[in-house]
Amino acid sequence: MTSTDAPSAISTAPAPAPPVLAEVVRSGFTEGHHRGSLVLLAADGGVERAIGDPTAPVFPRSSNKPMQAAAILRAGLDLSGERLALAAASHSGEPFHLDLVRKMLAEHGLTTADLQTPPDLPLDPVEAETYLAGGNVRERITMNCSGKHAAMLAVCVRNGWDTATYLDPAHPLQRLVGQVVAEAAGEPVAAVGTDGCGAPLMAIGLTGLARAFRSFVLAEPDSAERRVADAMRTHPEYVAGTRRPDTWLMSEVPGALSKMGAEAVQAVALADGRALAFKIDDGSTRALGPVLARALELLGVDAPVVARIGRSPLLGGAAEVGEIRATF
Repeated sequence: MTSTDAPSAISTAPAPAPPVLAEVVRSGFTEGHHRGSLVLLAADGGVERAIGDPTAPVFPRSSNKPMQAAAILRAGLDLSGERLALAAASHSGEPFHLDLVRKMLAEHGLTTADLQTPPDLPLDPVEAETYLAGGNVRERITMNCSGKHAAMLAVCVRNGWDTATYLDPAHPLQRLVGQVVAEAAGEPVAAVGTDGCGAPLMAIGLTGLARAFRSFVLAEPDSAERRVADAMRTHPEYVAGTRRPDTWLMSEVPGALSKMGAEAVQAVALADGRALAFKIDDGSTRALGPVLARALELLGVDAPVVARIGRSPLLGGAAEVGEIRATF
């Protein structure tokens, strides 16, 4: 074999680890790190700061819900107010959430038996404890995505689409969701998976996710995108719950649109078009608040709610002995 016939060398070096976004400090000792990627967009849409690789595709998880809700509107379902906010929600499972899901189903001749969400407990720990103390068991309606699923089923009834297959990626509704996600993000969907609730899940980059949220707050008032953004901002308690950071932020920062996703994904857009998106690589939501608060500070948000969101104490026994804090 000549030198020209020798096989080319294949690199086996591991990919570089994402940068540290937050550190875990206990009793003055740094005991852990949370890595990830983050992007901040200026009001004109340009990238103001990038940490890690925010162009790499991720599954935004429930941060995709505003786009899913916009697709439902585009498909012809006339939703507004609390109903539209709940269609874009990861609700806490509080009584007012569950009551409205039941009403939305009944309005279209549906019941909770039509939901294809997995049985689950309320997302909020306080609500879950109360729910279990009442002798209840996991149900489909208490799963945090039941509002979105109720809206998906309702638009299927409205259009004469099959309700039994509403979660199939080839279903007309899910194909439309994919189109809306790609349009809002300004990039093609990189992969399609299955979310925790069973719905199809579209992968995009964090920069695309931030662009999508920015496009919703800047959209024309009568567009599906702006209607979703306005409903979420007007009724944030239906998007999350009374004890959730998304609710606090949208309630206390005028014009802010905020939606977290599982595996520690977060996207926010401000009224003037500034936006952010990030993902904690290990999926730990305990680092989400400190990273979000620091990102908001870098975007120039000056409000008491930022400190509230960013507080993430560590306990030793019953005493506070440390914190999780952003490192950028």
